[in-house]
Amino acid sequence: MATAKRDLLLETAERLFYAEGFHATGIDRIVQAAGVVRMTLYNHFPSKQALVAAVLARRHARFMAAVDTAVENASAGQATWALVDAHGDWLRTVGQHGCILMKALGEFTEHAPEIREQAVAAKQDLHRRLRDALARDGYLDNGDADDGDADDGAPEDGDLTTRLFLVLEGANAGVPVFGAEATIRHARASIHALLSAASTQDQTEVR
Repeated sequence: MATAKRDLLLETAERLFYAEGFHATGIDRIVQAAGVVRMTLYNHFPSKQALVAAVLARRHARFMAAVDTAVENASAGQATWALVDAHGDWLRTVGQHGCILMKALGEFTEHAPEIREQAVAAKQDLHRRLRDALARDGYLDNGDADDGDADDGAPEDGDLTTRLFLVLEGANAGVPVFGAEATIRHARASIHALLSAASTQDQTEVR
């Protein structure tokens, strides 16, 4: 029962935070929408910031699970595209209003560094997954062959992983403006161009 109440609160808070904003959504709004009393919420989350952190962690875990499953099941040489497709599916079904992590960065950077660090760490998770997929597909010599730092997920400007990562991040922002399908189509075209250029460069170096 306690787990069910906690899940209900997380689902409700995620929906409201994502649609209406973190600061604009108060505790009273959440408990009313969830049909519980304030004490029930505070029994599970000692503060609103703790609730925000739990919402972000839960949503990020769902996204990473979808990405990991797609990459694990990808055919040989298709890990990168499997990740891109998983990201596109997320935009179609869950991310129609942009990225909740970027919303959190915008609202909490100044006064809640823990939330900022959590959001940045989640972005670094995706960057590492993308780098690993590129390595698996042979675009990088090995898992840390990119110009970036394998530990902090913050590579130098201009490497392939970061360029693809920024395309995906741009797609997050583009969906509310252009719609999911148009955004995904243009993002895929950009990624195709980057991967084709990388393949051409590799062939030139071999010669």
